[in-house]
Amino acid sequence: MPQHFSIVKRPDHAIESVDNALLLIDLLRRHPQDGVRVADVAAYLGVAPSSAHRLLSTLLYRGFVTRGPARQYRPGPALGVAETSGTQSVPGLVLEVLAALSAETGETVSLVRRRGVSVEFLTTVESRQRLRVGERTGTVLPARLTSGGKALLAALDDASIRSLYAGGRTPAERLGTPDLMRLLTEMAEVRRVGYALNLRQTEVDISAIGAAVPRAGGLPPQDAVALSSPAVRTRQLTSEDSIDHLRRACAELARIAADGEDRPAKTAPAESDVPAEG
Repeated sequence: MPQHFSIVKRPDHAIESVDNALLLIDLLRRHPQDGVRVADVAAYLGVAPSSAHRLLSTLLYRGFVTRGPARQYRPGPALGVAETSGTQSVPGLVLEVLAALSAETGETVSLVRRRGVSVEFLTTVESRQRLRVGERTGTVLPARLTSGGKALLAALDDASIRSLYAGGRTPAERLGTPDLMRLLTEMAEVRRVGYALNLRQTEVDISAIGAAVPRAGGLPPQDAVALSSPAVRTRQLTSEDSIDHLRRACAELARIAADGEDRPAKTAPAESDVPAEG
């Protein structure tokens, strides 16, 4: 059954440091095996590396994190066994790009991956605005209704889309001719403009815009980036500035992926988290 997400409003008297600590704990629970580094945390929270280091040090002291030999922090005994089902680790460089996009646009950013006729939200960087779209990691929704899912479907040719929706294993995965024709028409428009919209299609009070992350060699993209906001901010969300930021983020993620494929495997060199503080 699809999971749904909602708009959340930050309390009027929220304590910033507590909020950051809770966001960090959530990040650790979603990346229990690979862990996180100080730079990852700083980018995710939008704080200075020294602030991220102090947060991690405090959680380490209280047993909420452990520190590995490669200077990575993982969930500690105070967090118990982290839940990992249905999610996967996202590299720190990717998190930095998503966090930068959220800071530039002021909205919640998600990385999604298509799985058949559905999309899974791999990770989320929440907006820091008081009224925002909340955490979406692990959410599974129909690809044809979500902005990121539409962007990924549009990267396929019409024959492949027809095959996907004609051969679904359940009635929910199959489309009749009228619905399929509407979908193909929408996919043609997504290809023309280079991005896709979800205007209150999955939730009545949420809008989203998504674009696929290109892959080298002409391969169909696997992932897409989605910006989501409360519907009252739809005009800002779909502005030319937001679209430009989204496109640049997708291009940067494509470069990161290409660099990773070209770089030979090697052991990670030792690195320090932050300059020593006096």
